[in-house]
Amino acid sequence: LFGALTGKRALCLAGSGGQQSAAFGLLGAIVTVFDLSDTQLERDRLAAAHYGYAVQTVQGDMRDLSCFVDTSFDIVWHAYSLNFVPDLRPVLAEVTRVLRDDGFYHVAWSNPFTKNIDDRSWNGEGYLLKLPFGEGVEITELIAGWDVWDVTDEAGVVQRIPAPKEFNHKLSTMVNTLTELGYHILRLDEEGGDPHAEPGSWQHYLACTTPYLTIWARRMGSCQ
Repeated sequence: LFGALTGKRALCLAGSGGQQSAAFGLLGAIVTVFDLSDTQLERDRLAAAHYGYAVQTVQGDMRDLSCFVDTSFDIVWHAYSLNFVPDLRPVLAEVTRVLRDDGFYHVAWSNPFTKNIDDRSWNGEGYLLKLPFGEGVEITELIAGWDVWDVTDEAGVVQRIPAPKEFNHKLSTMVNTLTELGYHILRLDEEGGDPHAEPGSWQHYLACTTPYLTIWARRMGSCQ
C-alpha cells in the first residue's frame, strides 16, 4: 500500500519504543516519532543510533500536534494508543491536518466488544460478557487488576504501578469519523490468537475475541 518509502515523511504517532520507527528508518523514510513518554522516545533514539539512520523525537500529547505544520507527513503510523484518550475525534482531526492529501493513515485500537469481556472468566464453556458497550466508556477499573504492574525500583523495593486510564471506542465511531474527515478506508484487519490453545489461556482468549483492530486509510481531502 505504501510503495517505496525512500524519502517519504513518516510520523510514528504515540508509538515510541524503537520498533516501528526502526522499520521506517531502515526502509529509507524520514522518520518522526511523537509520544508522551520520553523514556520510550529514548528507545527510538537508541535504535536510530544502532542502525545508523536519522530520527526526530518529539514529546507531547497526541491530541495536540500543533508543533507540526499542515500536511507535514506522507504517512501516519498510529500504534495502539487511542484507547488511552476518552475521545478519539480530536486525535483524528489533528492527524488529518498534518497528513497530506492522498497520504496514508494506519491506526490500531482495541476491539470495543472485547473490552466488555474478562479474559480470566473462562467457565468451561466460554468467557463472560460483563460490561456495557458504549463509546468513551472508561474501562480501567471495571475489571479488577486490569493492567496493573509490580515494578522493582533501584533500591529493590517493589512498587505497584496503577493502570493507565483506558476508554472504549466503537468501530462505528472510528469509521464514521474517518469518512466524515474525508478518508477512503482501504483495509480492516483483525488480530486474534490460537484457537487450539488451552481454554482459559491468553492465546485462546485472543482467538475467541479478536481484541485488536487495524484500519488502513487514505486521506482524500476534507469533505467540509
